[in-house]
Amino acid sequence: MGASQTRSEHKYKDLMDKTGFSLEQIKNLHKRFQHLSGNEETISRENLDTIPGLANNPIRKQIIEAFFDKRNQHENEVGSLEEIGFEQFLMVMSHFRPPTLKTTEEEKEVMRKEKLRFLFNMHDTDNDGTITLVEYRKVVEELLSKSGAIGLEAAKAIADAAMLEVASTNVPHMAPDDFYEGITFEHFEQVHVFR
Repeated sequence: MGASQTRSEHKYKDLMDKTGFSLEQIKNLHKRFQHLSGNEETISRENLDTIPGLANNPIRKQIIEAFFDKRNQHENEVGSLEEIGFEQFLMVMSHFRPPTLKTTEEEKEVMRKEKLRFLFNMHDTDNDGTITLVEYRKVVEELLSKSGAIGLEAAKAIADAAMLEVASTNVPHMAPDDFYEGITFEHFEQVHVFR
């Protein structure tokens, strides 16, 4: 039993280093993972789709997909996974981890960029490194039109206006008939300067 406990502690220590979570947080997240997976080694989109707190979220699909997007695993891979294990679950959850009192300014900046990259990846659905007008419209339409308070055409107009604003900020000398390819991560980061 002692050797098994040591292996488990070593694995948790490795996960603490990779994610920044405390041992207690990892244990709590492991319990949540076990609950979601039905005590299986992996979870699927269907497991996450059963979370009651996501039921009425207009971007539920994007949130769930983010867990299976290889770009969110802190590695330089592109594509999608069918199922994820606990470590992959933790890697995605680490994007939501708040800074601690011991977090340095440099670490806070890294965390901010990781969160922005995570958000960017949620909207860059074709993994091409650019959020196109079509991708952006889809997000805005889902956020605004599902409430019933605003129609699809109005949501589309809002998305178009927002994209035009981003274009004018990032390409200041753009001619009226120029086509704006879309938002790159660098543009996204400039627009979302927050701390």
